[in-house]
Amino acid sequence: MVHLEKDNSGIYRQKIRINNHELFADVKADVGGEDSAPDPHDLLDSSLAACTAITLTMFAKRRGMPLESVNIDVERDSSKEKSGEYNLAMNIQFVGDLSDEQRAQLLGIVEKCPIHKLLSHATINISTTSNINPTSE
Repeated sequence: MVHLEKDNSGIYRQKIRINNHELFADVKADVGGEDSAPDPHDLLDSSLAACTAITLTMFAKRRGMPLESVNIDVERDSSKEKSGEYNLAMNIQFVGDLSDEQRAQLLGIVEKCPIHKLLSHATINISTTSNINPTSE
């Protein structure tokens, strides 16, 4: 479960708890924040990078490939976001003594990442409720 609450150390800074982990989100100074933590878009983009790296590492381990690590840069083009288009470009670097065939196999696995599938193909439905308590006077 993800729990979010306002962090008292900033205007828009949010504290996010995910099970036993804690992280923060903020917005950049040009929109009124303090840029003290990644913004929500950065968190979304980093989910894709993390899931992709983990998926590739698991695949390589199961196949006995000499993959030492995966480095990923994600660049976002959100210029058309208001019309429903959000473009991410991933540049993946495989670290290890891999053959060209193994690198090609790894590239072929990228779209198997669960977050990649969600962002590329899923219909995401969000239901929202509120625990608003009416004020009594």
